[in-house]
Amino acid sequence: MATTLTNPAGQHRFDDRFVLAQRPLLTGYRLEQTNRFRDDVWQLGPANLQAHTRSIVVNLALIPAPWRVVAKELLFAMLSGDLPPGEERPTMSTVRTRYTELKRFMTWLNTTAAARTGRRPASLRELVGADLQSYQKHLILTLKSPDYRDIARGGVRMLWRYRSALSDHLTFDPAHLDGWSENNRRRGENSTNRIPEQVHGPFMVWAMRFVDDFSADIIAAADKWRILRSQARPKTPARNGAVRDPLRQLLADHIAQGQPLPGYRGKPNMLALARLIGGSQRAVRSRLDEIEAAAAIVGVDNYTRIDIPITGRIGDQPWIEAIATDVTGYKPAPNLAKLVNLLLAAAYATIAFQSGMRDCEIKHLRRNCLSAQRDATGRIYRYKVTSLAFKGETDPNGVQATWIVGAPAARAIGVLEQLQPAGTDYLFAATEFIGGFGPGSPIKNPENHALLTITTNDHLNSFVTWINEYCTTHQRNDFIPTVNGTSWRITTRQWRRTLAWFIARRPGGSIAGAIAFRHLSIQMFEGYAGTSDSGFRAEVESEQALARGEHLLAMIDQHEHTNLAGPAAEEAAQRLQGFADRAHFQGKVITDEHRLRRLMTRDDPAVYPGKYITCVHTHATALCQQRQDHGNKLRPDIATCKPLACRNVALTRDNIANLRLEITRIAGELDTRPLLPPLLRLRFTPNGGQGFKQLLLRLSGIARSVGG
Repeated sequence: MATTLTNPAGQHRFDDRFVLAQRPLLTGYRLEQTNRFRDDVWQLGPANLQAHTRSIVVNLALIPAPWRVVAKELLFAMLSGDLPPGEERPTMSTVRTRYTELKRFMTWLNTTAAARTGRRPASLRELVGADLQSYQKHLILTLKSPDYRDIARGGVRMLWRYRSALSDHLTFDPAHLDGWSENNRRRGENSTNRIPEQVHGPFMVWAMRFVDDFSADIIAAADKWRILRSQARPKTPARNGAVRDPLRQLLADHIAQGQPLPGYRGKPNMLALARLIGGSQRAVRSRLDEIEAAAAIVGVDNYTRIDIPITGRIGDQPWIEAIATDVTGYKPAPNLAKLVNLLLAAAYATIAFQSGMRDCEIKHLRRNCLSAQRDATGRIYRYKVTSLAFKGETDPNGVQATWIVGAPAARAIGVLEQLQPAGTDYLFAATEFIGGFGPGSPIKNPENHALLTITTNDHLNSFVTWINEYCTTHQRNDFIPTVNGTSWRITTRQWRRTLAWFIARRPGGSIAGAIAFRHLSIQMFEGYAGTSDSGFRAEVESEQALARGEHLLAMIDQHEHTNLAGPAAEEAAQRLQGFADRAHFQGKVITDEHRLRRLMTRDDPAVYPGKYITCVHTHATALCQQRQDHGNKLRPDIATCKPLACRNVALTRDNIANLRLEITRIAGELDTRPLLPPLLRLRFTPNGGQGFKQLLLRLSGIARSVGG
């Protein structure tokens, strides 16, 4: 039965309703200033509470007239209307996405569908399964990405899910339609690519150089630029005479030092000279003869440099010649706006990779968000960062959350606090430097306080371009290589995925990842890092097996396998000797990566080198918490190893040396701390039976048995 939403005069009963009535608004906005249902253009920015997102505009005039009212009804229901049973109020970005897909579908209905089927449907109720199957074929032809096609189909399905709020709607659920979904797609798995190691490694090296070595120069230049820009520039003729002596002194200084005058397009930069002496351009131009006379002696720079010493070094050389104020800049002296953006990119990458924070969480970092925890001696042992979390939270304003980060991220936050002016709260706020903004700049959107995601993506990839240009100019080899012949495009989403890869490769990585990524369960983290079906886990295990195989071959080559200690030493020697025999091909040890992978798959000796022990894994005697790999084969969990009791343990010289160093370190830590409780003291004495002293005695005996 149709829902009647219009009156005989053709007016909609929602015409006077505010579309943001059920949405919290940004400070400074009143509901009376926002759009009503009858408007064809809805400005949703006043309810866009995330500081880094675009100002959202929904232009319903772009939807064909026959379908415009039902599109309005759907979007209004999502924004502030009555929700169907079981539906939750969607985010503003979701509303904007649904609008885009409604426009795509309804434009198709009004044009392509009529041409293809020979009929123009008058209502959504007239649509049948064949119509939506035809739309699916249209999506396959026009959208290359299965993910984008999935989003497009989701927008159409809203016309069924919200049927109780619509005057016209689909009469069937498209999800049950044969051929509607693409069944070969994996569900519930993050499909974002990680950054390849060959890109990630050098990128992070350069990022840390900017944060630790170059940031002081960029910050000093930014501070100097702000001072010069804030100086008064009088324009009245009465003050023209006041510039004579300061200008003459400035020109004399340049001549004495042999320093060219600041330039702009080959001529003296009058604005720069005026700012340097606190005068007006008009007054400076009145002394043009003196300026040209000085220029004839010392020349004119290709750019206007900011007068600061360059302290950053690569090796024993300054990393750049100078920092320029020009928008275009000059290659020996990159312009300040460019360098500020590069520093923002470097700090972003450092924080993102060190914390696992999402883009929205990083963009809401504010001044004083970092705290440090110290031990009794004052040594920092933990850094905490506080920001807002949005995903999975019920409060659209975000909820306060805390992340543990490493020292590099802490230093990056400190750099950002120095880079931003004192009155700027957001660490990733848009800078005031000319040329410092990318597409969709937040400076155009007064409700945005932080850089847009697209702007940060531009900064990250500009960072790659700058690195490669710098390496080419200075004949360096630490550039960012291509991947399959193409420059890898980095996005903000890839950092979290890349960190998941690194965490998952470590012992106990799933647990650590669940904590670091603020997931409620290990299963959620594994879904993010990649399920076994996705190939992510298999790829991790393959990389680990390859590294282990290379390590074992190196042990065999140095004859370490015949000089082991511990209960499993003899078994380890036999397995590794057999592995060595199979690894030889025509008298040579395998060095080809692909052949080594095949060998490890077929003839894995199940010997797992570790820092403190070498596990010669046998399932029946293992005391650790064994786990299944991608092929359902049991593997040891080194993190839960019981080295003093397990019969699978063998020890190399390095294992024993590392154990001794660790015992010495722990003993030193204990000596510097207050007296322990009685029970712990008992365990750490020889009478305790299994304390550190006992362990050291046993290790000393093993060391003697292998000549240690």
